[in-house]
Amino acid sequence: MLVQSEARITRYTHLFACVSEEESGFTVEVKLYNDGKPENTAWGEEIVDTFETASMLVAALAAEFSIATERVELDIRMHRSTDGTRH
Repeated sequence: MLVQSEARITRYTHLFACVSEEESGFTVEVKLYNDGKPENTAWGEEIVDTFETASMLVAALAAEFSIATERVELDIRMHRSTDGTRH
């Protein structure tokens, strides 16, 4: 995943990730940001085959930028196999 930032400083304090189940895999959208410096924001998107890969990707980003677990927000959007609706 390539994460691009408008700011030259790469000090991020928070990570938001959305993992969405798609027909052929999972889409992982991430936003890295610094709560005290709104101009220091980066985002990216990646398509992966499995939920496990999506999870490892989010964990790797948090580790790479030393973001504490309590500052990671995760939104998971999965299909319900019983009725085809999302939850």
